[in-house]
This record gives sequence, C-alpha cells and structure tokens, in this order.
Amino acid sequence: MNGKGNGIDPTAAPSGTGCAECEREDGWWLHLRRCAQCGHIGCCDDSLAKHATKHAQETGHPIIQSFEPGEDWFYDYRDESVFDGPILAPPNSHPVDQTVPGPEDRVPKRWQRILLQSRER
Repeated sequence: MNGKGNGIDPTAAPSGTGCAECEREDGWWLHLRRCAQCGHIGCCDDSLAKHATKHAQETGHPIIQSFEPGEDWFYDYRDESVFDGPILAPPNSHPVDQTVPGPEDRVPKRWQRILLQSRER
C-alpha cells in the first residue's frame, strides 16, 4: 500500500485505452483517469460525463491516477489530495498518438464551447 490506506492495487491492469463508458455510449472525453484499485478507465471531471468520479462514487474505489502520457499523479477522493504513489501495472497512459480530446472521430468541432457551456450550468 501507499500509506493512504486501501484503494491501490498495483497489479490491476487498465480496462482499456479510453473511457469505458464513453466507448460503450459512443461518447468522447477530454482527459482520462485510471482507478488505482481495479484499473477502470474513466473520463475526468472536465469531460461532459465525469465517468471516473461516477465510478468512484458507485464502487467506493477512492483513488485515481492520471492516464495521460507523462503524468503519474494520484488523487484521493476521500480527502481531495494529490500524492505520489506506487508504479501501477502497464500501460501507464493511453497511447501517445491518441488525440486529446478523444477519440478523434467522435469529438465535435466545437468541443471547447460545449465543455465551457457545461461548466456554466
């Protein structure tokens, strides 16, 4: 463990290279987050659907790690802290050539406006 209690399983592989729910719903995401306990990949809170947070709320899995290339920070929903943690099972990010936002073929042309409007609500 990492000193932050339970919530991290370094052996859990990522569920895929994109947000699991957005993939099923033909949705799109801004950034990706990985559940440190089970490997579920969900979209971040700046994405429309906020699937990573929904996963944490539904499962009680309290810790996520960024699934973006070059980022290795962890976040604990319980105390809203960012911290360094153990190395998780690979891969540690989505493919470098995967677009952000993504996936490219489902991102609307006016995606920035859509996200901005969703924050204003």
